[in-house]
Amino acid sequence: MESNIFPLDRAEIRSALLECVASIEPVLLEHRERNEEQRCLVPEVAEVLRGSPLIKMKSPREVGGAEIHPVDQMDVIEALTKIDSAVAWSVLIASGIGGRAMAALPDETVEELLAEGAFPMIAGSLMPNGKAVEVEGGYRVSGRWAWGSGLRHSDYVTVPVILESQKGVVRVVVPCSEVSPVDDWFSLGMKGTGSSSYEIDDVFVPDRFTSKEAQPVRGGALFRLGYGYATNEHAIFAYALAKGTLEEMITSAAKKKRGYVKAIGIADREVFQRVVGEGELRLKATRLLMVDVLERLFDSAEETAASLELQAEARATAVLCTDEAMAVTTNLFRYAGGQAVMQGDSIQQALRDLLTAQSHLMVSDSAYESLGQLRLGLTDQAPLR
Repeated sequence: MESNIFPLDRAEIRSALLECVASIEPVLLEHRERNEEQRCLVPEVAEVLRGSPLIKMKSPREVGGAEIHPVDQMDVIEALTKIDSAVAWSVLIASGIGGRAMAALPDETVEELLAEGAFPMIAGSLMPNGKAVEVEGGYRVSGRWAWGSGLRHSDYVTVPVILESQKGVVRVVVPCSEVSPVDDWFSLGMKGTGSSSYEIDDVFVPDRFTSKEAQPVRGGALFRLGYGYATNEHAIFAYALAKGTLEEMITSAAKKKRGYVKAIGIADREVFQRVVGEGELRLKATRLLMVDVLERLFDSAEETAASLELQAEARATAVLCTDEAMAVTTNLFRYAGGQAVMQGDSIQQALRDLLTAQSHLMVSDSAYESLGQLRLGLTDQAPLR
């Protein structure tokens, strides 16, 4: 296994990763517009991420990862989103999916992945699809998956494949050299993430590059959070976009004047003052709620898997964070002026990115229903839907 460069102390891990973000900020800012134009991270950005510890932040310590606390990861993703939302999304995907894979694969496979030198970048999907035919020594896999964020700059993809018998799913890890990207990422927002569909056509996957067990084989509480594992990522991404919009509007408010006959500064309008004050508090409230839920969720997984009720609460909270971020940003957009409708405007991009992120299954409003059903005792299940 790879030796670990990360400190043990939680605060020191957070500090080290935030220092990393600061150190690569100039490169990320330099290429931000090119990422958007080319609909994927440009090579210069992908390379600096590949060489950074950021892609290891959710991997187990046994394999050289930071195994970062979910609350502290929020600070790192927020810092990245402030610089470039496409980079932030790509990092949370690479670190999150990579972390799951590195926690679940057999020892020999992890050794093989790490033997190649650099820590592997892994893209993937959570939606089961395709077909896995069991053969001697492994499976032959075929299928098509969507929303493969980071595929173009990754080394491997990991996907859940439906067994030919239709009685279960096997998660496989496949080299990107055996995957065919589909150039279909013509999206409203999050353009620079390169989240294209991809196809796998009758590829042999050895048993050692597969996993069926729901429980990880290494790692601590972070890998016992169930689908709560990813809720912090969605919550903080949306929050950071809305917070950035609020800060930009506050900074520019003194210069913005509206009106044909007598122009009035928007900072002097009581309605805008309310939007600013209320928006700030709504964002702070949802972030604090997410932190509270994540601390309880993580603590509950110290010895055993987190309860389904806490997982469902965490997911519903992530939805609330996204909904509130969307509402605050939409309110602010009304006062941003004509420039905000033009391509390239940062407030317009934040709104487009939020609308796109809101379409992710993890933050579907069905999460509210699931939590309500659990609280009312109508079910003991809360599947992703």
